[in-house]
Amino acid sequence: MAQYQINVDSQLLHQLFLGNSQDAGVAKLLESVLNQVLQAQVTEQVEADRYERTEDRQGYRNGSYPHPLHTRVGTIVLSVPRIRGAKFSTELFMRYQRSEQALILAMMEMVINGVSTRKVSQVTEELCGTEFSKSTVSDLCKRLDPIVTAWNNRPLSDSRFPFVLVDALYLKVREDGRVRSRGVMLGIGVNTDGHREVLGLMLGDTESEESWSEFFSWLKSRGLRGVDLVVSDDHGGLVRSIRQQLQGVAWQRCQTHFMRNVLDATPKGLKDEIYPRVRAILEAPDPATARMMLEQTIAAYEEKAAKAMRILEAGFDDATAVLSLPETYRKRLRTTNSVERLNEEVRRRERVIRIFPNRESVIRLIGALLMEQDEKWAAGKKYLDMAEYLEWRGNRPKSASKVTRIM
Repeated sequence: MAQYQINVDSQLLHQLFLGNSQDAGVAKLLESVLNQVLQAQVTEQVEADRYERTEDRQGYRNGSYPHPLHTRVGTIVLSVPRIRGAKFSTELFMRYQRSEQALILAMMEMVINGVSTRKVSQVTEELCGTEFSKSTVSDLCKRLDPIVTAWNNRPLSDSRFPFVLVDALYLKVREDGRVRSRGVMLGIGVNTDGHREVLGLMLGDTESEESWSEFFSWLKSRGLRGVDLVVSDDHGGLVRSIRQQLQGVAWQRCQTHFMRNVLDATPKGLKDEIYPRVRAILEAPDPATARMMLEQTIAAYEEKAAKAMRILEAGFDDATAVLSLPETYRKRLRTTNSVERLNEEVRRRERVIRIFPNRESVIRLIGALLMEQDEKWAAGKKYLDMAEYLEWRGNRPKSASKVTRIM
């Protein structure tokens, strides 16, 4: 790592410690330090100090241009050097987190391709300055893309994942001069240590059975194993691919979506009556009690809310699969809320882009974001204490086991 000698004059120190605004003093200090770093970097690139005569010189300074940079301590102005006949490059961009780098790169690509909105252009200029080219973007992508790709394709064989949650979201991507809707399939798993882990993401043309089958096949090829329960919504293609690719695994239908389906089919005047009954069924202490309450509810409302009762009865077994697990694990595995919160983080960045310039930018941005979340989960608290589950699983009769062993 390069080391730079930084000088701070007495006037700046006076402003920092005795000025009326401490933030203003810090901003001036930061501005001075970064500008000195830029000058040191341009010296490294041309291999000569200002006015120095040397045979190793690689270029000549050609002034500088101001570049406002908004920071947490205020706006500072960087004097970005120019090099005659070459382009000055700085590692300051790389100080951003990977997800921020990916976001900036996506916006830069949009500007270069002439499809950006006014807002994107303004944000790009503030973050990157006005001088960047296709070659600059390409070089930056080459630094980031291999990191994200390697993480997304890493082996999963080091852990078993008893619980897997999957979901998809749709994004707009520009392809062949047209804007197309594409599905991004996401999967997270809870390993036997109790930590959550992002298993990976895949961009598909549609959220079809073929796309989901490809997704699960890809996870298995990377070493996914030990799956006991998969949680998802009731998308037909997704459910069929789970049953085909993960044979023997229990499927938990997201109870939030299931409740919504039942209530959508319930007459308005009966919703306040039926909601607590369905809630009680889903939160029953055991499958037998849940079925007893189901039969009572159907008997009470099969004439007044026939459609809702058909939906409730048809989806009962899948929506209560989690009741076969110890009670400790039911609350966090009865819905896809965990993966949907992850989707919201993606959406927060995606709203800035609106239309991705290409498929690569989708994987780069979402992959970088998921990669950082994965690192936070690995270093954070356990999502579930798996001791009770492992004991329960070990005591189950083999004939009753639904665990699939994916080799």
